[in-house]
Amino acid sequence: MVTGEEMRQIDRYAIEEIGLKEELLMENAGQAFVNEITSLLDKKTAKIAVLIGAGNNGGDGFVISRSLLEKGYHVDVWLIPPLEKVKGAARYHMDVYLKSGFGLISYHTIANEGFMQQLTNYSHVIDALLGTGFKGTLRSPYKEIIEQVNKSNCSVFTVDLPSGITADGTDVETLMAIKASHTISFQCPKLSSFIYPPREFYGNLSIVDIGIPKLAVIKVSSKRHLWTEEDVTRTLPVRRPSSHKGSHGKGLIIAGSKSMTGAPILTTRACHRLGAGLVTLATPCSAHPAIASQLIEATFHLCPSKNGEIDDLNISNDVLEKRYDAIAIGPGLGRNNNGFFIEALIKGYHKPLIIDADGLYYLKYFLPGLLVRKQVTILTPHLGEFAYLTNESIKMIEKNRFQLSKEFAEKYGVYLVLKGPYTIVTTPEGHQFINTTGNSSLAKGGTGDVLTGMVLALIMQQKDVQMAISNATFLHGRAADYLTENGWNSLSVVASDLVNVLPQVLDQLQNS
Repeated sequence: MVTGEEMRQIDRYAIEEIGLKEELLMENAGQAFVNEITSLLDKKTAKIAVLIGAGNNGGDGFVISRSLLEKGYHVDVWLIPPLEKVKGAARYHMDVYLKSGFGLISYHTIANEGFMQQLTNYSHVIDALLGTGFKGTLRSPYKEIIEQVNKSNCSVFTVDLPSGITADGTDVETLMAIKASHTISFQCPKLSSFIYPPREFYGNLSIVDIGIPKLAVIKVSSKRHLWTEEDVTRTLPVRRPSSHKGSHGKGLIIAGSKSMTGAPILTTRACHRLGAGLVTLATPCSAHPAIASQLIEATFHLCPSKNGEIDDLNISNDVLEKRYDAIAIGPGLGRNNNGFFIEALIKGYHKPLIIDADGLYYLKYFLPGLLVRKQVTILTPHLGEFAYLTNESIKMIEKNRFQLSKEFAEKYGVYLVLKGPYTIVTTPEGHQFINTTGNSSLAKGGTGDVLTGMVLALIMQQKDVQMAISNATFLHGRAADYLTENGWNSLSVVASDLVNVLPQVLDQLQNS
């Protein structure tokens, strides 16, 4: 996943260092776009307007127009800037288009009123107005054109990214852009396609290969990657026939309080359901009866209770080290005690430690301890919890979620799971892996507790920490997708539903 500048550097490397012609890449891009959309078009009924700007996005538009016309589609080409404004590779492809015997309509001579009148004649619009070079605010006539397209009943296919959106997702407060039905992005997805509100303008998103060698991407691109179904099926742990319960991890979950008994149940069930061998729940003795009645597979470590919450773990770090392969702490802990046992774990437990929910509330006071902790630490905040940890506003984090999560993970040496639409998993080295599964049914209490249990389960079964976290995140979102695809309304999904359908989700992946 790239910013606009990174994509320009990739193009530049492919052209200047590898030797590909810019005109060839533009031809490839246009043809790949056409191959992607023709299955969505009825040649007999589709009436298409291609809106072309002056830059390389416009050059792609000329290739697309020529290809569609050659295939027999009804296409009108609208050149928005004056002819002399089209230069470079875009000019080359405009000349090829014209020499192929096709014509164009000059918006410059007809003006906005004529365009508005004719827009009603089209069933589809192809947006090739502005590309990754766009910055700032829309100027006339692009502003008026985009307003009219968005008011029309046309289906809109957009080239690389919707015109008016920056590749980096900046300037979201004054966002005005083409509202696409489908975006076909070239070679690498752009950063803004995974940031809200810009993502809302993309519609369905496809990524197509335009022939840029992988070396150009490797040499130039950042440390951001999508984590896909292919990655999950390639890396999910497989049980050996000779394995036993100890082979799949002994985990401790420190969670729950008298007023929040559901969270530890969800976390523990999810951990079991995703394959953990043995799971122990450390919970306050005052909450134990209610929790134990709902958990028959787990064992328990009972902790002294104060204010209905854990007052002391009542177990030494040495014992923790010997008994458990990883610990998750936080779901339903409450916030009425001092939480000093979290500081003790940060300093004295030398195996993977996952901190979530109320554990993050206490962690705020012990953040300096992370700077010297050399073991695997995984934090799983949602936007509000991350805002609390960083003293930033939620609005600021939404705008800069990639950058801020990267800075935090690198500073404190942690794996940071910034939850939300397109959850980001950031490693201590600053590599970022973006999850593409999930839907709005996850916007409900308890779903984060489920994810914590899933992360704990896979951390104990996979050697690669990032893969384990990314797989858990993917499966968590896929469970939500499975539910909504199979009759559940997103309003009615509850966290326990995610745990219950994990067997079906895993079966789908392993048999796909």
